Amino acid sequence: MNTSPTLYGIPNCDSVKKARTWLTEHGVEHTFYDFKKLGVPAALLPGWLAAVGWQALVNRKGTTWRKLDETTRLAVVDDASATALMLAQPSVIKRPVVLWGNGRISVGFDVEVFEMQAQKCRNASL
Repeated sequence: MNTSPTLYGIPNCDSVKKARTWLTEHGVEHTFYDFKKLGVPAALLPGWLAAVGWQALVNRKGTTWRKLDETTRLAVVDDASATALMLAQPSVIKRPVVLWGNGRISVGFDVEVFEMQAQKCRNASL
């Protein structure tokens, strides 16, 4: 079983930078998946949506969301419409999305969540 987390995001995002730095400083080997270079991993979106819901994945406080026209924003009402938006506008995804080695998904950078999940990954690798 792979116990290394994969961090999904864009490299110039402050939250992604903080998360990557935290993982490195805490000795957590991880993989970085760059949305800008590689696109959104469409095959993973259904699992992310099932785990955390579209409301957690779509960053409705970010610049990308605010720049969308009102019709587009109002059309995001469910998994399907959120998926279409996230595929078309990867920057609207709240970052980072982390697929932890234990299969859990987290969205955003929260030190407590990272500490708990990193510990679970370490324990699973023993």
